[in-house]
Amino acid sequence: MAQIRSVYLPDDFLTAMRDAMPASLSMDSFIDACQRPLRRSIRVNTLKISVSDFLALVEPYAWQLSPIPWCEEGFWIERDDEDFPLGSSAEHLSGLFYIQEASSMLPVAALFADNPSFARVMDVAAAPGSKTTQIAARMKNQGAILANEYAASRVKVLAANISRCGISNVALTHFDGRVFGAALPEAFDAILLDAPCSGEGVVRKDPDALRNWSIASNEAIAATQRELIDSAFHALRPGGTLVYSTCTLNREENEQVCQWLLARYPDAVCVEPLGELFSGAQQALTDDGFLHVFPQIFDCEGFFVARLRKTAAVPPLDAPGYKTGKFPFSPLKPKEAQELVRAAASVGLVWNDDLHLWQRDKEIWLFPAEIEPLIGQVRFSRIGLKLAETFNKGFRWQHEAVIALGNVATHGFALTAQEAQEWYRGRDVYPEHAPGASEVIVTYQNQPLGLAKKVGSRLKNSYPRELVRDGRLFADNL
Repeated sequence: MAQIRSVYLPDDFLTAMRDAMPASLSMDSFIDACQRPLRRSIRVNTLKISVSDFLALVEPYAWQLSPIPWCEEGFWIERDDEDFPLGSSAEHLSGLFYIQEASSMLPVAALFADNPSFARVMDVAAAPGSKTTQIAARMKNQGAILANEYAASRVKVLAANISRCGISNVALTHFDGRVFGAALPEAFDAILLDAPCSGEGVVRKDPDALRNWSIASNEAIAATQRELIDSAFHALRPGGTLVYSTCTLNREENEQVCQWLLARYPDAVCVEPLGELFSGAQQALTDDGFLHVFPQIFDCEGFFVARLRKTAAVPPLDAPGYKTGKFPFSPLKPKEAQELVRAAASVGLVWNDDLHLWQRDKEIWLFPAEIEPLIGQVRFSRIGLKLAETFNKGFRWQHEAVIALGNVATHGFALTAQEAQEWYRGRDVYPEHAPGASEVIVTYQNQPLGLAKKVGSRLKNSYPRELVRDGRLFADNL
């Protein structure tokens, strides 16, 4: 085995890369790229702020932001104060940007390459949420996204990132992705399968990523990937778009998986070449029209992206071998719905007809209408937004609904930087001048932080305990 500086690169891996890499690239440049630290990058969340407004907002910080060619909301970032965590900045805490590796932005860019209008999209392996939140921004929070995550430990992180970014059109499931072709046949306009893989492209971020690498392991992973892409293809409607991607570099998990699908359904699938996806894409283009991104090409993580079109229906798979059980929600009755809409508007919570009111016991939820036809066909971990809980004196509005739906123009109460820090630390706030209303949406930088109840001269903190932050916060990063 070869140890190259602090990055572990097995000899067999280097041999495989020599075979996979086009003649225009050199092994020396590949190894040099693997040894360099990964450039940090962020993506502006356009559900909350425009790119131009974001750039104006962070201009005082002396961040050096370089545009990422394939994502107009994406930027490589360099900072003088690298010790300050980006995740503790005000803009990150309020969901104005997502910390996302540049290559990771490629699959969603490919999915929306021709600016389509998708009504229903599935993200098969969604956690921690970078691509789901990117899809939601491209969809402008309309339609519906089914975000699935197989690892139970990661579902909570996925839900938290969706909430922080103010997203209302996502339903979460927790399944092996191989079930969807049978459970939800031809149900989606577009599907992103960012498949579990051997992770060969991430050595710049994790020097020990290849510590357990082997050719046999790659072959076993590729077998699972073939089953996943077959299932995803069945869940896609004819005419729909399937993007297959990995953060690995070998052909077995990349080109060969796509070629397997093309051979299996020769009359029902075609490749949509990605050479025109962005200026410079030709440098990573394969003969088949895929993007095989070796780390030295764009100075980022290694990645693979393919865009496929389903041109015809295929024979269905066998019915899934599980029962969905009784669905515990029911639509809210019209009279009760009218009362709730009025009460929500009184505190600044408004939504459009894309979201429908459903109830479970004392819980009131907003479901994206486009997901409702799938109810009863698959079990959901959660759907849409939890809007409120009912109690004797009215409604207890939920934090995630305030973040996604709060109208700060009519019901916002601006906090100072110090007061906003206190809010994120879970403490009550004592503003110099108290608001007139008994409940207000507290804001910072014109973004909702949560709903506060006025008690005398203080604003009672409702920030969820699990989100409370300690340590150095954003007021110090100027």
